Parts: sequence; C-alpha cells; structure tokens
Amino acid sequence: MSLSNSKVTEREPLPEKDAVWTKLVRIKYQDAHGQPRTWESAERTTRPQGSDIDGVGIVAILEKPTGPEIILQKQFRPPVEKVTIEVPAGLIDPSETAEECAIRELKEETGYVGVPIATSPIMFNGKSIPPPFLNLPRNYPGFCNTNLRMVHLTVDMSLPENQNPKPALEEDEFIEVFVVPLSKLWEECKRLEAEGCAIDARVGTLAEGVELAKKFRL
Repeated sequence: MSLSNSKVTEREPLPEKDAVWTKLVRIKYQDAHGQPRTWESAERTTRPQGSDIDGVGIVAILEKPTGPEIILQKQFRPPVEKVTIEVPAGLIDPSETAEECAIRELKEETGYVGVPIATSPIMFNGKSIPPPFLNLPRNYPGFCNTNLRMVHLTVDMSLPENQNPKPALEEDEFIEVFVVPLSKLWEECKRLEAEGCAIDARVGTLAEGVELAKKFRL
C-alpha cells in the first residue's frame, strides 16, 4: 500500500437520493436587524439518535522517557486531493460515550490502547487558519453543522498491548500511523506541508497552541 497511488479520477454532482453521509439544506433565518435571510448548509445524516455529537477527535499522547509524543495519521482525502495530516478520529456509535468512542477508534486505527484523561466541550471547527498552514481541510459553522468532542488519551508504553500495536482497519481505510514529539509539532507541520500534505485544522490549531504555551510559558 502506498498513499501516493491515491488520486481523484472524476468529479460530478451528487443527486440527493444517492447521498449516504450528507445532505444539503436551505435555512431560512432572521438576521440581527430582523430581516429574513437564507443560508445554504451541509448536514451529516449519521448522528445517532440521542447523541449530541457526530464523532470524536483523539489527542493520543505516548508517554516516553524522552518526552511526550503525539500519534498522527496520514490519509488521502478526495475533497482536497491531498494526503492530510490528522489526529485519529471517528464517528460515534449509538449509545456510545465520547470516551468509549475514542478508545475504540484509537485501537482500530492505530492499534494503541489508551486511557481517557480529558474531554473537551462540543467543538465546531472555526474558519480561521493558523499561519503558516494554507492547506487546512476544515468544516465550520458557516458551512455545516458537524461537531465533535476532542478526547485526550494517554498511552502507557510499558504495557504489553502497546509494544507492537496493530491497527484493525476496514477494507476502505488506508491510514499510515506515525508519531511526532509534541514539542516539535509546529515544525513538523510546516515540513509536511512543504512536502505537499494538507494539515487538518485540529492538528494545526493544536500545534499553534503548543507554540503559544512555549512563548508565554503557560
């Protein structure tokens, strides 16, 4: 398997009857002056009934004597026609908590077994792009209603199950897993973008947060 083999071969309009994951809607609303307006939006159709989120993003940190390392992934994403740099993530199953989803998805996509230590509020990816990353694939409240919680997991590298992790990918999943020292995430994002990769907004904003914490000694 080589992600370099991946490419878009055709683009065409998608009839609504053929859409599996999403739908387009026209929203009528009232603006701040009380004037009626309309908005075009995309919506996911996969959120389980009773769930307040579509899925989770996973900040998985390997505990190593040399310092913490974050688990990242490479995947080809057809909408941007690039290999993207992402954190592990996945859609939530019915009656599943965000933490349970994160543990399951991390094991399936990377082979690592992690323990949840923190969970974010519900998040909608914003429009802003942290510099210098110009190729951030993103969804945002101005375009769609997709949301998630970021779940932080710690991975104990002394445990037997984390010595030789093996992903359990589905037939249509092609994921390369790698790790980066958390302190060098910003530099690694810049290097990978220079190689032609797209940086997912969750990775880019996390890298920016690490740099801000360094600068202001938080």
